[in-house]
Amino acid sequence: MRRISALAATLTVSAIPGVASAADVIQGGAKQATNWTAIAMFACFVIATLFITKWAASKTKSASDFYTAGGGITGFQNGLAIAGDYMSAASFLGISAAVMTTGYDGLIYSIGFLVGWPILTFLMAERLRNLGKFTFADVAAFRFAQAPVRIFAASGTLVVVAFYLIAQMVGAGSLIELLFGLDYWIAVVIVGALMMIYVLFGGMTATTWVQIIKACLLLGGASFMAFMVMWKYGFSPEALFADAVRIKADIAAGDGATPQEAAAAGQSIMGPGTFIKDPISAISFGMALMFGTAGLPHILMRFFTVPSAKEARKSVMWATTWIGYFYLLTFIIGFGAITFVLTNPEFLSADGALVGGNNMAAVHLAKAVGGNVFLGFISAVAFATILAVVAGLTLSGASAVSHDLYATVIKKGHPEPGSELRVSRITTICLGVVAVVLGIAFKNQNIAFMVSLAFAVAASANFPVLFMSVLWKDCTTKGAVVGGFLGLISSVVLTILSPSVWEATLGYPAGSAPFPYTSPALFSMALAFLGIWIVSKMDNSQRARIDRDGFLAQQVRSETGIGASAASSH
Repeated sequence: MRRISALAATLTVSAIPGVASAADVIQGGAKQATNWTAIAMFACFVIATLFITKWAASKTKSASDFYTAGGGITGFQNGLAIAGDYMSAASFLGISAAVMTTGYDGLIYSIGFLVGWPILTFLMAERLRNLGKFTFADVAAFRFAQAPVRIFAASGTLVVVAFYLIAQMVGAGSLIELLFGLDYWIAVVIVGALMMIYVLFGGMTATTWVQIIKACLLLGGASFMAFMVMWKYGFSPEALFADAVRIKADIAAGDGATPQEAAAAGQSIMGPGTFIKDPISAISFGMALMFGTAGLPHILMRFFTVPSAKEARKSVMWATTWIGYFYLLTFIIGFGAITFVLTNPEFLSADGALVGGNNMAAVHLAKAVGGNVFLGFISAVAFATILAVVAGLTLSGASAVSHDLYATVIKKGHPEPGSELRVSRITTICLGVVAVVLGIAFKNQNIAFMVSLAFAVAASANFPVLFMSVLWKDCTTKGAVVGGFLGLISSVVLTILSPSVWEATLGYPAGSAPFPYTSPALFSMALAFLGIWIVSKMDNSQRARIDRDGFLAQQVRSETGIGASAASSH
């Protein structure tokens, strides 16, 4: 079962949005001949986006312009940009590979990511827009003591951004090393340099429009691939699934399985049970996917780019529409990869494995249905996808340092004119350099766990504090900070002690991991909520009374928007 078992140990985390999915599977793959079509298309994208950055730079005069595009993005545009942030190259490559490898079970990712959006729609989107100005810490600290809550929020943001950013940089280097024939370090430096240009000069305006263009290209490319797959089968899903089952059975038979085993292997792709077999790990992992979405700083930041709460709700509606449509396409693409790619010797190595690893299935399918030109297009879009996500991550990290720490904590909310923007740009350069250095340093490491950690941290630290501060009257500054740090620290520690890091990365023997489950979210989220509740209930300080008394004003503002326009305009 060589072809269908290559990713068994790593797919659990490698298909998470933003993970450098290519990195884990490309390692060890030979560098191919330079794909000039892909490079030409990539160059066109870069030139177009640099012009957008030049235009955006002319409009970026204030901190509000830099962080939130002056609040001038429409709900439809912002929905596309959020979808672009979420539809990373790993969503495209990783989920397609998961479906190709295990069939039906690959849907756990699509569903897990998608069900996080109703939480944002009904609980957070409108409140975020009404309470916040630049970052999610504005919302979490609305009625609390500013310094401790913002120090926590900046810590959580930077941990999430750091792990996301390293994974993206390693993925970019690995993907381009394979597809474009460039050296790994050159690809990483190119991504870092372009990302810094987008954020330094164009801020949120440039980042948003880069995401919108990328989202349109990715949706168009995936739609064409899915259309071509379904066209072959007369647009009959049943015919596609039947052919996929037959091919999987044939592969198993070719690997020495008995007729009964081969038939079972073919049928297994149409039912659950081949991914996470442990129910606690499945629940915990699903919770990380669901609630992590509502705690990702670069996603939450986008709700401040629209002019009103109504547009914020519209953003989530459009984002959910595009993301849901995209994940349906990845399911078709995954089954299409079984029927188009696994049966074509051109895409298989001498030992029967997929060239470049299983997560290159969608890229090979692009060539199968559209030739070299379409392969070049998809390769360029995959690279552009990483580039755009990195820019959004960098912006959220820079805002955490400049707005939350510098302007609010160090300068007590009264920074000198222009200084906050200057600190943000300095932070952007520092983050870019760190990302490039770490991206090169981690080239040969298994970095998939970093993104699973990012989701677990977002679900365990950022989400509980955001949720409780907005919706629970008795939540206090001390409760939010203690509970938030409990979630942050426990999610990091438990992930390190889990098999994905303890055994797969640190090299300890199988079965020796102190924490036996795939994801810590079930435990670290519970610890965060419990910490917030217990500490808040026990807090009888003067500050706690102020926190509780401020809830009514916060509730009125969050649900009506009264006062929001004035606050967000300066």
